[in-house]
Formats: sequence, C-alpha cells, structure tokens
Amino acid sequence: MSAPHSSAPHGILLVDKAPDRTSHDVVARVRWLLHTKKVGHAGTLDPMATGLLILGIGQGTRLLTHLVGLDKTYEATIRLGRSTVTDDREGEAIGEHHEATGLTDAEIEAQLQQLRGDIQQVPSTVSAIKVDGQRAYARARAGEDVQLAARPVRISRFEITARRETQGHLDLDAVVTCSSGTYVRALARDLGAALDVGGHLLALRRTSVGPFSVDGALHVPARGEGDDVELPLQGLGETAGRVLPVLTVDEQAARELADGKRIARDQDPSPASASEGEPSGPRPARGADDLVAALDPSGALCAVLRPDGAHWRPVLVVPLDARC
Repeated sequence: MSAPHSSAPHGILLVDKAPDRTSHDVVARVRWLLHTKKVGHAGTLDPMATGLLILGIGQGTRLLTHLVGLDKTYEATIRLGRSTVTDDREGEAIGEHHEATGLTDAEIEAQLQQLRGDIQQVPSTVSAIKVDGQRAYARARAGEDVQLAARPVRISRFEITARRETQGHLDLDAVVTCSSGTYVRALARDLGAALDVGGHLLALRRTSVGPFSVDGALHVPARGEGDDVELPLQGLGETAGRVLPVLTVDEQAARELADGKRIARDQDPSPASASEGEPSGPRPARGADDLVAALDPSGALCAVLRPDGAHWRPVLVVPLDARC
C-alpha cells in the first residue's frame, strides 16, 4: 500500500542539549528550523544540565507518552561540604562550609547503599511540581516555606567513579540510573545530609533514556549560531519498536487500521528490541505493557494497539501521510 507523503515533518529527534539553554529554548528553536509548531519533549533538563533531550515532531508528539516513563541514566558531579537553596550550584549557599575531604570511600559507600533501590525521595524545593496549582519553585522564590511530600522513586545504580578535592570541598563523579521523576539534585542533597557535611549538584549530563543514547543525539545550534543544519528524524516505526512489542501487519490490516478498525489477534507480537549495546530499559507505566506497535511491511508505524478479546483495537492511529 503506498501512502501519500505529508510535507510536514514527523518523527523523533534526539538532541544533545547544550548547557545554559532551557528545554523550551531547544523546542522553540527546532520548531523554527523545521517550520512546524508541532514539537514536544519527553522530559525536560534543567538549564545547567546537558545531554539527551528527546523531541517528538508532528505525529511523533503522540509517541512521547510512551517514552516519558523510561528509566534515565546520568553522569553527575556532587560537591560535598556545602548545601545550597536549590540543591545545585546555581543556588545560594546555606549553612557553614563543612570539611568533607576526610571522608573515606567506605563511609560514602555506606550512605550510598541507603539511597539505592526503592526509596522515598523528597523533591527539591525549587522543582516544577505544582502545589495548590502553582509551581513549587515559584512559591519558594516568593519567600514561601514550601514543604513537598516524599514520593517513591527507584535508584537502580548510584556509583562513584572518581573523587577529588577542590577548593576545600570533596567532589564526587557519579553515575546514576533512576526511574522517571527522580531528582538527582535531591540525591546530592541527601547524600550530603547523611554524611553530615551538606551537598549539592555541581554538574549533570543525561546519557540515556531507556534504549536511547546521547551518542546518537545531535547539537541544535542556538539562534545566531547558524541555521544551515540537518535535523535527521528517527521514524515512528523505528522508535516505537524500541519501547513497545512489535506486530508486523500486512497491507490489508494496515488499511483497516487507517480507518480505525480492529484487526484479528491471530499472531503474537515480537518483543521490543533495543539497539545493539544499549539497555532495553523498563516499559513505561500506566498499563503500557498491554500495548503493541503495529508496523506495516515497510516498518512504518500504523497504530498503537491494545488487546480486545480476539482482536487488536487501535488506541492511536497514524494518518497515512504521516506514516514513517
């Protein structure tokens, strides 16, 4: 079945975000470069952070809901010896400086162990979590005493890879793999508190989101850095097949799905396949394990399906001219 091609772009774009740029800045820039308003993201990065930012373009925005719940891996630098109001280097220092250079690896490891696994984490006060309809950071900056409730997160890896003494502090390089919604800033804060020296986040780089790696991401030039740049998009079929089980359908079924019809559930889907050398990552939450990506014979995404008795029922249908 040959489908007409839309002039509007559709797909997924992996961006290596530069420092001192907001995620909104990157989204706005990509909208301008690709001449489309339909651009979204699968989870922001703080301005000070760098690394992988996943953008959905056109119909790709509809896939983002299946990407936001994936585990994320970060490379972080934690400074022990001083706390800040924001739990990172951009906030004002609070309290006194504490000597941290004498801490042993064993003492640090003992506290890291308490921060691994399924834990209850109190988010940073300057987070974007809403409190009575207003962002926590807005309330905090207005002088309010913001108290956020702890919530469950999973830290599957929290490993120190290097340590060094800097300006009277102890800086720790770390690798963190965590569930969506985890604040690495809060991990830095809590490690410093557990060691009675205070701590904050000095640097942060997101290296992967589920099976997607920053190694395959590209730099998006800021305004004034030049507009002559190619932004190659990953196809919707390729992306969906890395986070959802895959059902390859024939031409007839592809046509039926285009009309929003159910198709017979007469074959089992194949497991989601990460690229070689990349972790598969967990599936997104909210019942996504029941969902299947239906690909046509060319590998383009037709629909996302859910089992419905003896049939597959489409819960997302990609228009013919946007299939890729």
